Amino acid sequence: MADQYDVIVLGSGPGGYVAAIRAAQLGLKVAIVEREKLGGICLNWGCIPTKALLRTSEVYHYITHADAYGLSVEKPAFDLAKIVDRSRKVAGQLNAGVKGLMKKNKISVVEGEGTITAKGKLSVVKDGKTTELLAKDIIVATGARARDLPFAKADGKKIWTYRHAMVPTEMPTKLLVIGSGAIGVEFASFYSDMGAEVTIVEMLDRILPVEDAEVSDFMTKQLTKQKMTILTKAGVEKLEAKGAGVSATIKTADGKSVTQEFSHAIVAIGIVPNTENIGLEAAGVKTTRGHIETDPYGRTNVDGIWAIGDVAGAPWLAHKASHEGVVAAEAIAGYKGVHPMDKSNIPGCTYSRPQVASVGLTEAKAKDAGYEVKVGKFPFIGNGKAIALGEAEGFIKTVFDAKTGELLGAHMVGAEVTELIQGYVVARQLETTEHELTHTVFAHPTLSEMMHESVLSAYGRALHF
Repeated sequence: MADQYDVIVLGSGPGGYVAAIRAAQLGLKVAIVEREKLGGICLNWGCIPTKALLRTSEVYHYITHADAYGLSVEKPAFDLAKIVDRSRKVAGQLNAGVKGLMKKNKISVVEGEGTITAKGKLSVVKDGKTTELLAKDIIVATGARARDLPFAKADGKKIWTYRHAMVPTEMPTKLLVIGSGAIGVEFASFYSDMGAEVTIVEMLDRILPVEDAEVSDFMTKQLTKQKMTILTKAGVEKLEAKGAGVSATIKTADGKSVTQEFSHAIVAIGIVPNTENIGLEAAGVKTTRGHIETDPYGRTNVDGIWAIGDVAGAPWLAHKASHEGVVAAEAIAGYKGVHPMDKSNIPGCTYSRPQVASVGLTEAKAKDAGYEVKVGKFPFIGNGKAIALGEAEGFIKTVFDAKTGELLGAHMVGAEVTELIQGYVVARQLETTEHELTHTVFAHPTLSEMMHESVLSAYGRALHF
């Protein structure tokens, strides 16, 4: 006899497990199905363990530049196995935390491969045993996986995806990073700070192409200053693991093809949604390029089937998935306070050195949308706290509607901007204008003062630059 629930969540990443918790909080009987580890890719193989690695490279960078702070450190070195072990332990700790949350909220955890077999019905197979689950509503939160180059599959030895790059058994000496989105730039930053010679190849005309053009330009200069090689308007035509390394044929911006040798390559060219073999086709669920079509509440075109997170389309971010999970759970439960998802207020963060963070429209997109804009910009070199930290490289840029004072977008590059961005996210959520931001008191000395100065700059009132 099948087990009966109000909601079944297929996938336990940051979208799935949060959806399950919120549904349980609202009094629904919930089951969550997971084929690997609770927490999904983000917690186990993405967001969290990569930040542990990046913290290590940050500390190592400071150690190797200790003299700038009046300190002396003799012969700094690292143990790669211990670095990886720390990262895995961080992921393991959080995986255990998710297990505890499932227990606390009385959510049934069902291990195995889940497939929608009929309306309100899901089959889970593990070790040849099938478990049948029934529920009025099913939330699909199966996430995504790394996209391979069609002519060079990752082998985990010399050609890596992000998953392989997180658990290296050897340190690259000369690393090729294919793709310059957040994942590619973060790994480039980590391995460069740990001593690898890094080359980034990007097909578009600038790195971090979703960011404001000024941020992309600044990052190109900073990464080049860190001795990385940046190749834009370029593509990898051939990639082959050969003996002790990798041979790559790269077509550069001038149209010439050059073959270079690397010790390793990381492929970071995007993701593929996990929509195959879970019963979507038979159920009649609409997809576009593999991503499930939904409304702002997570509903698909099929009654009783919902979708959230990476599988439901861009932006492919953990916090977007979590919020979609809350929205879907509240819609299913009939919660009066439910609100539709507003993707325009989702912040984006890149945890490289320096960090990058943004929310809302870039200057170019604001102008393309027909806005007359006022733009403010304030450099880190004008901030006392940044100078004291030895982190005087970077800037904060704000974009306003010149007619209404609406904050259209904010773009940051520099130390700790992934923490600072939330101030502007809250401001946009509250529909704050330049008037409220101008009259807000910011603590001194803090990096956040630059946020205030950037707003003031947009209206010709900057005080410290």
